[in-house]
Amino acid sequence: MKKKTKVELSLIIGVILILVGWLFLRSQIYQPSLEAKKAAEQTTVMRNNLVFQAKLSKAPMVIFYPGALVEPKSYSIWAKKLSAAGYPVYIVRFPMDLAVLAPNKANEVRNKNDRDYVIGGHSLGGVMASRYAQKHQKNLKGVFFLASYPDKKGSLKKISIPVLSITASRDGVLNKKAYKKAKQWLPTRTTFEVIKGGNHAGFGSYGKQKGDRKATISTAEQQQEIARYLINWLKNIK
Repeated sequence: MKKKTKVELSLIIGVILILVGWLFLRSQIYQPSLEAKKAAEQTTVMRNNLVFQAKLSKAPMVIFYPGALVEPKSYSIWAKKLSAAGYPVYIVRFPMDLAVLAPNKANEVRNKNDRDYVIGGHSLGGVMASRYAQKHQKNLKGVFFLASYPDKKGSLKKISIPVLSITASRDGVLNKKAYKKAKQWLPTRTTFEVIKGGNHAGFGSYGKQKGDRKATISTAEQQQEIARYLINWLKNIK
C-alpha cells in the first residue's frame, strides 16, 4: 500500500472515530422534562446561552453552569422563579454540554453586561464555576453550589464573598467524601442548606440519572426549595 493511501486511510478512520465518539456523547446528554421546556419558552438566547430577563436593574445577574451532559433548559424551572423575583439568570451552554471544555464561557455574558454578578453550578458545573470566580473577581458578589463543591484550583477561601452550598439528602451521585474534603476551600461566609428528600437529578428537571437515589419529594417540590434558598441568599447580598 502506498504511503499516501495509508495516510488517507488513517485520516478517514480518525474522522470516523471522532464522529462515533461525538454521537455517543450526544446520546448520553440528559434532556429537559416537558415542564422544564415549558418554563424555557419565556427565555431569549444570547450567543447560544439561555437568558431569563428580569426587571431589577441593580440586582446581580445570576450566571449558571449546568452539570455535565445536562441540557441547559433542564434548569429552567427554578431559573424562571429567580427571574420572577427580579434576578436575571443566564444559563451557559457549553460544547458537548461539558463545562470543562470551556470553563471561561461566562465571559460571553459578562462582556455584554457590566454589572455585579453571582455565579454557580450543578455538579461538575459548580467546580468549573468556582474556578472561574477565583480568576474573575471584578464585580463578583457571590458563588453558589448545587450538589457541588470547589477544588483547589477554584479555592474561594481567601475571597471575602458569601457562598451558598445546597445539597440533597437522597443524592446518590455527589461524592460525599470529596464534598467534605472540599470544605477547606470555602470561606467562612458559607451557608449550607440541605433539601430533605431531594436527589441529584432534582437540581434540574431531566428525569432519572445513573447512580442516583430515588427522591422522596417531587421534582416540583425540590425546584421550589432551590428557588427559595437562592432567592433568600440573593436578597442578603450587598
